[in-house]
Amino acid sequence: MGIAFAVWPDGASAQDPEIQISRSACGQGWTDPKAGPQIFNLHNTGAVTSEVDLIDPKSGVIYGEVEGLGTGTTRPMSVTLGNGSYAFRCLPEDSSAIVGPTTTVSGGAERGPGVAAVTQNDLLQPLKVYEAKVTQGLDTLATDVGALKDAVHRGDRGASESTWLTAHLTYERLGAAYDAFGDSDGAINGTTAGLPGGTSDPDFTGFHRLEYGLWHNEDMGSLGGVVDQLASDVQDLRAAFPRSQVDSNDLGLRAHEIVENALQFELTAKTDYGSGTNLATTRANLDGVQTVLDVLRPVLAPRYPQLSGVDSWMQRTETTLDGACKPDGSWTPVSALTAPQRQKINADVSELTERLAPIAAIAEPRRVS
Repeated sequence: MGIAFAVWPDGASAQDPEIQISRSACGQGWTDPKAGPQIFNLHNTGAVTSEVDLIDPKSGVIYGEVEGLGTGTTRPMSVTLGNGSYAFRCLPEDSSAIVGPTTTVSGGAERGPGVAAVTQNDLLQPLKVYEAKVTQGLDTLATDVGALKDAVHRGDRGASESTWLTAHLTYERLGAAYDAFGDSDGAINGTTAGLPGGTSDPDFTGFHRLEYGLWHNEDMGSLGGVVDQLASDVQDLRAAFPRSQVDSNDLGLRAHEIVENALQFELTAKTDYGSGTNLATTRANLDGVQTVLDVLRPVLAPRYPQLSGVDSWMQRTETTLDGACKPDGSWTPVSALTAPQRQKINADVSELTERLAPIAAIAEPRRVS
């Protein structure tokens, strides 16, 4: 599906057809239908901002879209059209959808696949399933952090480091729900970014503060307060989550962003405070992405023919990362990777990031009426 952005693409010109967008003149102005690549200049002559889709009027499948077309403005929609019927669908703010006149294109190639719109109703069941999985994950997290708390208070550094990793990875598997966690995410898994005091800043709390203390040989007694606060914050999140709601747009969006963030922060070790477990975190992030893909699969399968390719790259990237886990269960730090190992991991995660990118657009909930 061609998605138009708020820039003028190469080749746009005054000769490209100007399509009127308003309640009274949706889709007017397409007088010379033709197949192949082309640009429509969408001009909002109405009084309110509008979304615009180019659809098959019979099936509703989308072949192009522009969001947030302001009144009085003109923006391009760049598309490649095959043989078939098309119409512009205008979705003005606070108004029902209007479908313009049908135009038939012929004399070109067979039409490529479009995307059937995903509605809020389509996402109700996936969201319900995902929220149930997050609830289970938070239960597991509370248990894991309880074991971590016991180990720290016993003064057992080795057991504390081991249970820290178990608990931290449990949290890292919940990535698509972080926005619903609100301020709790910063308290539980925040870094020193933006903190003037760095690792000594009183607002540096949670997993990474405890990681810093454990792996920098801070006195175990002094870490009791840190782990107590972490346990309290986890319990607060666990109690609050049933009253929260994961945004329907976050499922598809986060499937891509989780891996993108891992590439930016974990594979560069920017979030390493001493444990050297960034590759384990990245692997847990992939588990989180897999959970999202599983709950979205009924929505994605009929809309994304390349989904099997995503599955293949997920398996390939998981296997690559698993190679960094040693027989004793410890993980190779990013800094200890050989050049070929680093290149392989970065290449696989980068490719997976690219293959996940379309899912954000496909699973975005859209108005159709």
